[in-house]
Amino acid sequence: MIIREVEVNDLMKVLEIYNQGIEDRIATLETTTKDEEYIHSWFLRFQGRYVGIVAENEEKNIVGWASISPYNTRDAYKGVGEISVYIHRDFRGRGVGQKLLKQLEIEAINLDFYKLVLFTFPFNPLGQGLYNKLQYRQVGVFKNQGILNGEFVDVMAMEKILGSDS
Repeated sequence: MIIREVEVNDLMKVLEIYNQGIEDRIATLETTTKDEEYIHSWFLRFQGRYVGIVAENEEKNIVGWASISPYNTRDAYKGVGEISVYIHRDFRGRGVGQKLLKQLEIEAINLDFYKLVLFTFPFNPLGQGLYNKLQYRQVGVFKNQGILNGEFVDVMAMEKILGSDS
């Protein structure tokens, strides 16, 4: 498996994987699938300090992606990045997320981030397994943070201080 920066030619596959996460209701509070215009706008955000990466399998198929986005625009937070990890539904639970997340941490350190944060659903066992395995710690749970399918859902905040085991 190759982990590399996302390229323009990857965008439709990245979009497909993101839309799967929206449809499956396991990774985002987004409820409406996105289109080509959205994904091109998304791609433009990952220039310079912020990065998007993809996992490409032996057959040259994009099977997952991950990104570092700004956590907050205030200068005091410039060393904190918010991450996203999405895996194609046919490849979940096969180690793709772990490879992406490990590379994302390397990228983050190289880009002068000292901390990564993420927001996940407490009911996503694959996500929890991935983040726990790589020593992300639970900060807390936002109760009734959003609504999916007419039901309130909680959102868990997690963090990792880079270069540290805590």
